[in-house]
Amino acid sequence: MNTLDLAKEGPVIPVIVINRVEDAVPMAEALLEGGIKVLEVTLRSACALQAMEQIAKHVPDAILGSGTVRNLKDAQASFDVGCKFAVSPGYTSELGQFARKIGLSLLPGVSTGSEIMTANADDYYFLKL
Repeated sequence: MNTLDLAKEGPVIPVIVINRVEDAVPMAEALLEGGIKVLEVTLRSACALQAMEQIAKHVPDAILGSGTVRNLKDAQASFDVGCKFAVSPGYTSELGQFARKIGLSLLPGVSTGSEIMTANADDYYFLKL
């Protein structure tokens, strides 16, 4: 799924911080029942990857993504637990090219003209400001 398709599926994407794995599936199910299909779970807690893995396994209709992806390790781990997309707080060519290589859609965060130009040079045009 490319990021433009992602935006069509979820024009509003909740940014979710999960602190207890046991909360992950009920929260994802409740959001899905409420019409929110695209979910971004941030890598801001120790149990985030475990929580994402549980959502991917038990809530297959959710389009699961990982947030606060800062490096290749984060991107690979997110992909490995079943994420379809990743959101990064900034952009590097290394991260963008790696995400594309492993088949993980990336929504890069940008805040400077240089980041925008670098992302565009790597064919990333749908950006998080």
